[in-house]
Amino acid sequence: MTDPQITLKGRLFLIFDIVTESGLHIGGSDTGIEIGGVDKTVIRDALTNRPYIPGSSLKGKIRSLLEKYEGKIQNQRIGQGFIHSCQEEKDFVGCNICQVFGVPGERDFATPTRLVVRDTRLSDKSAGDLEASGRTTLPYTEVKTEVSIDRVTSAANPRQMERVPAGVTFDHAEMIYSIYEGDRCNAAQDVERVKTIVEGLRLLEDDYLGGLGSRGSGKITLQNIRVQVKDGKDYLSKPVASKEFKDLQALADGLADLTKTIHTALGV
Repeated sequence: MTDPQITLKGRLFLIFDIVTESGLHIGGSDTGIEIGGVDKTVIRDALTNRPYIPGSSLKGKIRSLLEKYEGKIQNQRIGQGFIHSCQEEKDFVGCNICQVFGVPGERDFATPTRLVVRDTRLSDKSAGDLEASGRTTLPYTEVKTEVSIDRVTSAANPRQMERVPAGVTFDHAEMIYSIYEGDRCNAAQDVERVKTIVEGLRLLEDDYLGGLGSRGSGKITLQNIRVQVKDGKDYLSKPVASKEFKDLQALADGLADLTKTIHTALGV
């Protein structure tokens, strides 16, 4: 059996801003929290102390929503939970989720993961506005107090949750989608799978990001979306195609035209 051969045909760069419509909680380490302090803290950049959105949180949430959307079987344990992961090559060939997000490397039919998702930082403008406003309890964040009531004793059990306030922007979120041709890879099909990414983002806007979503946190919108395409044959050159969309609805409306543009730009 010969070694597999795979060629990078091109890459699609999806860049956008994430705006919080309600408070956002993506958990950090609670190590060292004092008695009487915040019960659940947010994750912060170790150098700037600003909250940020980990790429793993964004990518994992989108994958989870797509799995439920397509009714995939949750058959692969990851930490405390499960995800869907194709066990057989015949299933993998037609599975957009596993093609885009990847399968474990030990599968003998595995191909390179198509989608990379970067960490997203709090914008300098939003950070400055929060610093100047004086309305945050902690640096760049608010503290939301929730109270649960014991139904037997009627005793109150208050808890404090840290959140990034509504109305702030995490800018220059970046998703990089690779398009491959070769053994077990088809560039034309990879281009068509851009639809899967857009569907996942649409599901995310209608759901929530991070924790405490069922209690009001985590509603976001995507704005100022920029799409760029680089050609794998001449990667040092400027992008061979680019488009801009004001929001996710505009991207969804223009998806067919965008897909056609990528096909033409990469010749696949």
